[in-house]
Amino acid sequence: MEEIRLLGPGDSETLMAASHLFDSPARPDAAIRFLAEPGHHLLLGLVDGVPAGFVSGVEMTHPDKGTEMFLYELAVDPTFQRRGIGRALTEALASLAQTRGCYGMFVLTDEGNAAALATYRRAGAGDPKRCALLSWSFDRGAHPGPAAEDSNASSPGKQDQREPPPIG
Repeated sequence: MEEIRLLGPGDSETLMAASHLFDSPARPDAAIRFLAEPGHHLLLGLVDGVPAGFVSGVEMTHPDKGTEMFLYELAVDPTFQRRGIGRALTEALASLAQTRGCYGMFVLTDEGNAAALATYRRAGAGDPKRCALLSWSFDRGAHPGPAAEDSNASSPGKQDQREPPPIG
């Protein structure tokens, strides 16, 4: 890979030009917001000046644990796969995490995603204990996810009609 570039505020046009790498087209407002957050990171891999892949990470801090990096998403354009780009991006995010004082990094992936598992293991990740991932879906129109079918655990298939509690 020719270059790994850490994007920051002011790089939203570069991010938008790499939109084909994302699950859905990048939204300009979300791109600007993501890049403006100091604990949000997006590294773009370029081959001959062409966006070949990216990795995004989010720093998460807890009062009794410190800060760790969550590898949010990794993608490599099919044209550039099997060239070590995913591993290089993952290693670059891990290095950034260490530089920023993170005590570790973690990622969630499907057990059946052999390519992702191999990439993360080659980049130095170990296998943790088994865990369960539970999710909440708050806006069905913006990004339907796996929780869209079951938004109310007490009444599967029915939307909860209660008003949210007041804040404050």
